[in-house]
Amino acid sequence: MLRESASCRLWVAMDRWYLCKQFFSFLEENNYDWVTKAKRNTALFRLVIEPATLRRRYVPITPVTLIREVFKQLTRQAASGLSSIAIPDIYMKRPYTTVNRKGMQVTKQRYVPIAAVLAIRLKEDEQLDSDPTQPEGEESPATYRGAYLLISNRSDAPEEVLQTYVKRWRIEVFFRAAKQELAFEKCHSESEAHHHAHFELLFAAETLLAVSLFELNKGKTSAEGYTHGEMVRGLFHTRCQVRLNNHKGIQRISVDCDTQVQQFARLIELFWPRHCLVLLWDTQKPEIYQKLPQTA
Repeated sequence: MLRESASCRLWVAMDRWYLCKQFFSFLEENNYDWVTKAKRNTALFRLVIEPATLRRRYVPITPVTLIREVFKQLTRQAASGLSSIAIPDIYMKRPYTTVNRKGMQVTKQRYVPIAAVLAIRLKEDEQLDSDPTQPEGEESPATYRGAYLLISNRSDAPEEVLQTYVKRWRIEVFFRAAKQELAFEKCHSESEAHHHAHFELLFAAETLLAVSLFELNKGKTSAEGYTHGEMVRGLFHTRCQVRLNNHKGIQRISVDCDTQVQQFARLIELFWPRHCLVLLWDTQKPEIYQKLPQTA
């Protein structure tokens, strides 16, 4: 569906649970690039060329072993902030379909070069709550002293691999906010179209909240500014009354909200249609109000 409206090359940053070679092939066939964290059981191979015979050999290596080998080199970089280093000559076995001598389709494996990027101090590591009692299994990420191994099909652009994967955390933050504060899981319809509409409304609401937070937190510190939850309660969890009346033969629509108008005066001024007259009253001081300019 996305390819019906966009034909450019796009990135897909995914969680390690989606690590599947058939899925990787599907993405590449449709002009997508992918990046994910390597799991502990991800089968990787290092290309080794023998000096005497120049024979190419693919030596199996585990992601954890690969991280341990390069970890000291990684820590010699900046002492703080996100750090990364690309590891060359790393391959992965990928299935492909071909026709044998008997004319039958068979699935074989071939070595495909991948980008292997060792990264430390990712943003998500600072936010996620780790569970020390959870056992480390094959589905756990390959990690060593807080360093992770990112893998991607873009072996020619390891710098873009890390930049793309870091953006994935914004998606996780959006889903957490949508579930906790925007009623993402409160759609009880069984229609797929209704679920799509519900999700699109969440995107619209989150966009409005992002602009609101930007406007209200200008020039403020983190302690003085508003949080995402405060914005939700202030904008959406309010009672609203709409009235239609006539004033000197002119039809008007009045919207009364029981929210603190002063906090959102700047926001209303930005998004309210300029041909409408807006009067913002302070409920605690009715004699004080703000009149926004009216245009034709």
